[in-house]
Amino acid sequence: MPWLGPDINDHLYAVAAQGVASVLIAPTGFVSDHLEVLWDLDNEAAQTAAELGLTMARAATAGIHPAFVGAVCELVRERTDGAPARALGPLGPSWNECPVDAGCCLPRARQGAA
Repeated sequence: MPWLGPDINDHLYAVAAQGVASVLIAPTGFVSDHLEVLWDLDNEAAQTAAELGLTMARAATAGIHPAFVGAVCELVRERTDGAPARALGPLGPSWNECPVDAGCCLPRARQGAA
């Protein structure tokens, strides 16, 4: 099964071809530094960037940073203790369950079901 794309190395080739000189890689899909981050980004992507003459830096993952851990704890308290949901913008917190009539979260038929 193919992994999600685009591959970071393919993207580095593309941006280098566009004349980009420096890249910042932010592994926003990962909470911690694990094998995929450490190998794919810190080794393979760094090597590709060096070969292409790109200056590369990688942003840190959230890991156990107190602000991240606090935010996760706050989300748990919203669900378990009824704590009020906070929002950073003027629109207020978004709903976290689809309205019944929205049709966006209907369960899919199981594979192979008759």
